[in-house]
Amino acid sequence: MHMADALLSPAVGTTMLVASAAAIGLSVKKISGNNFDEKKIPLMGVMGAFIFAGQMINFTIPGTGSSGHIGGGILLAAILGPFPALLALASVLLIQCLFFADGGLLAYGCNVFNMGVTSCLITYTLIYKPIIKNGVNKKNITIASILSVAAGLQLGAFFVVLETLASGITELPFKTFVLLMQPIHLAIGLVEGIVTAAVLCFLHSARPEILAVQSTEKQMPFKKVIAIFAVLALLIGGGLSLLASAFPDGLEWAIENTAGTTELEAEGPLFNAAASAVEKTAFLPDYDFKDAEGPGGTTISGIVGSLITLAAALGIGTLIFLCKRRVHLKKV
Repeated sequence: MHMADALLSPAVGTTMLVASAAAIGLSVKKISGNNFDEKKIPLMGVMGAFIFAGQMINFTIPGTGSSGHIGGGILLAAILGPFPALLALASVLLIQCLFFADGGLLAYGCNVFNMGVTSCLITYTLIYKPIIKNGVNKKNITIASILSVAAGLQLGAFFVVLETLASGITELPFKTFVLLMQPIHLAIGLVEGIVTAAVLCFLHSARPEILAVQSTEKQMPFKKVIAIFAVLALLIGGGLSLLASAFPDGLEWAIENTAGTTELEAEGPLFNAAASAVEKTAFLPDYDFKDAEGPGGTTISGIVGSLITLAAALGIGTLIFLCKRRVHLKKV
């Protein structure tokens, strides 16, 4: 559901960038003010890399000619907490935009809001958390995951429609566009919900305290859990991504069936500047080599992107933790 710049007016893009920046700022403040477990720093890194890799795999939605990929907001929020999760997902989206030209720079604020804020802060808080309060067990994890992921994608898809409407994109009339966006993202959400539940159920068995559950049973070593997700990120990004569906994703499919094309045009100084900036920074555009001649572009993209995301998320978590500790020492 990565929006391109052409789907937005500069005013809407800027407004959503401010809104997402405020949400990110709030997240940093909340993490700095609360007990941020040092163990969550490596988790932020490997889970960020895992989500980056997972988003490279588009799965086919049968009978539609469309595909989808995980967003990862609920998965991250359930493991890290809502505010670290938003920071990790915002890092994934920024890396995808700058280095792989996936999602526009002007649309970055929209993408963070539609994929991150809606899931990490809204549906996690309103749906996932209340269900889990009834007991952290595999049944509740599964129900909470499916419902919250599906609701988050529905909300995010609806915001996409509202943002194009507010931008005056006449090629995407509200009624037609919304009637295509909501059902296809419901189907994608159900699949992602099942994947999310499977990962969280694994963690519930391996290291239940990650999901805030105390257990006296023998647990998998924490370092082993970190290693498993790190290896999975590299295997998925570097190998399984080659098996990704060739069908357009839900957003592209809805645009094509509404406007007759997925390539909408945008003219103006701000659009040109954003496109020029991404062209300079994206060394593997569309997850392939620029000349598209050498083999292995997707594999290299998956591995390099996962490693960059790992480093970025680790860096953010470490920086916040060190700043928080420094403030605490000054008070003492």
